[in-house]
Amino acid sequence: MNVVGFAGYSGSGKTTLVEALIPQLKRRGLRVSVVKHAHHSFDIDHAGKDTRRHREAGAFEVVVASDRRLALVREFEQPSQPTVHHLIAELYGGVDWVLVEGFKASDLLKVEVWRASAGQPVRYPDDDFVVAIATDSPHLMPHATLRPVLDLNDPDALAQWLVDNQDRFAYRQDQYA
Repeated sequence: MNVVGFAGYSGSGKTTLVEALIPQLKRRGLRVSVVKHAHHSFDIDHAGKDTRRHREAGAFEVVVASDRRLALVREFEQPSQPTVHHLIAELYGGVDWVLVEGFKASDLLKVEVWRASAGQPVRYPDDDFVVAIATDSPHLMPHATLRPVLDLNDPDALAQWLVDNQDRFAYRQDQYA
């Protein structure tokens, strides 16, 4: 399996880019999973549903499954911050690519998503794990770089760049155990 991160500040377009990359990779016959970092409390459950009622009753984990999907909700008894590697290990096997959104400080190879209009600084001069920059304004990048600069608005080309460089993104769980 290959793993690549997409890092950038809020408003840079990470979610939009990952969303556009998924069908481009699938069109190439590849299976894709996503790991997403959430900064705030979030919920995938709704009040009154059985799974929420089980959680509210004190279940540590609730797994719900049908013939079409499976969801696992785990409640941490104490605040916890699993690493991206722990989350990758939770994924069902058999995928070609895992796209990781967020986790900008991780030790994964990543594409920095940067828009000048967002008004945020770039990370690539100080992050050795940034292997490419996806931007809509390459002419406004504040620092020269030898890293590939990819068109943020061309997910097909970015998907092809990932496929062409897939050996670089090969992931072995035992590297991070």
